[in-house]
This record gives sequence, structure tokens and C-alpha cells, in this order.
Amino acid sequence: MSLNFELIGRRIKEVRILKRMTQAELAERACMSVAYISHIETARKRASLTALISIANVLDTTVDTLLIGNQTNDQAEYRTEMALLIDDCNIYERRFVLEMAFAAKDSLRNHQLLQSLSKRS
Repeated sequence: MSLNFELIGRRIKEVRILKRMTQAELAERACMSVAYISHIETARKRASLTALISIANVLDTTVDTLLIGNQTNDQAEYRTEMALLIDDCNIYERRFVLEMAFAAKDSLRNHQLLQSLSKRS
């Protein structure tokens, strides 16, 4: 199994932005160069386990959060992505996103039902 370093870099960037932290601030607090943080976020360099732990500590998150999506059938990935999606939303925006998710789910299930019915006939 290989790790998806693009996904890890994207997660680091997402969490960093949610924490309202610049690459320079993250680099300084993690004792790394800004270029190295940039290369990790863009997957031009592969972060070591030590670097991931340091970055997670600075971002006040877990390494698990940064690695979400690298395991097969990782259901926590979607929960975290939804939480990140609505984290900076106001109450109206959260409700709107929730209603859209319900509508999308209903639509998908109706589509699947129609497909299964058409296969039977």
C-alpha cells in the first residue's frame, strides 16, 4: 500500500487554513522551512512520520486527521470532510448544506431504486 501524499498535503493545508495559520507560521512553530511546508502541501516532498507528528501537534490535530482517506473504506474520512465543510459556516449556511445533503441522498437512493427496477423488467 502506498500513501497518497497529495491527499495528506491537502489535509495539512485545509487544517492550517481553518486554524488561520500561514505556511510561515506553521513552518516556524514546527521548526521547518516554509519551502518544506509548501512542498509537503503540494506533494512535491513526502513528509516523514516525524514531520507529520510535528505538524499535527502545531495544528492541534491528530496524525489520523492528516492521514484520513489513505485507508480502504475509511468512513471517518467523510465525517471529517463534512465537519471541515461546515466548520466556518453560520447557522443559515449549515442548515442549507444539511438540506442539500439530504436532498442529494434522497436523489441518489431514488436513482438507485429506478435503476434496480429497470434492470428487473
